[in-house]
Amino acid sequence: MPYSERFKGQLVRKLATPGGPSASVLAKEVGVPQPTLSRWLRQAGTLGDTVTATSSPAGRTMTAKRPQDWTAEEILDVVIEAASVPEAELGAFLRSRGLHEVQLQQWRRQLLASLRPSTGAASRQASAEARRIRELERDLARKDRALAEAAALLVLKKKAQAIWGDEDESIPSKSESRP
Repeated sequence: MPYSERFKGQLVRKLATPGGPSASVLAKEVGVPQPTLSRWLRQAGTLGDTVTATSSPAGRTMTAKRPQDWTAEEILDVVIEAASVPEAELGAFLRSRGLHEVQLQQWRRQLLASLRPSTGAASRQASAEARRIRELERDLARKDRALAEAAALLVLKKKAQAIWGDEDESIPSKSESRP
């Protein structure tokens, strides 16, 4: 049975509303199979549709999505907005965005770390480490080649012994050749 896009959107919004019904409960309520409802919800999340129509203090509508799906600009906007929100209202602000305080703190740390100028000591240390790594890789390659050569020589020596036998058996000594 085909469902209208409007009907699908209404059910997806109900499912995505914080504290809203589960897919099983809503399926019994409206008569749509639960897997269908779950698929619609997943599709709405991957297509970037507005799942929960929550508006920010600035009047923008935000989409409910996973924190790892946010773009850099959205993250920056949320961190800046959160800085202007009073501490007492921060929880409601984060809930309206579908975020946790831990995620906001992590984003703040990342933004601050990216704004810090890199020190010359850190870059010198990184280049010294890179140089040391290159030296060790060259040394390892040289030792690998030497090991391969030694293994090849051992294989050749074993093959020669198998073909010609032991040297002492086939070559008569000088004392045996004289009467």
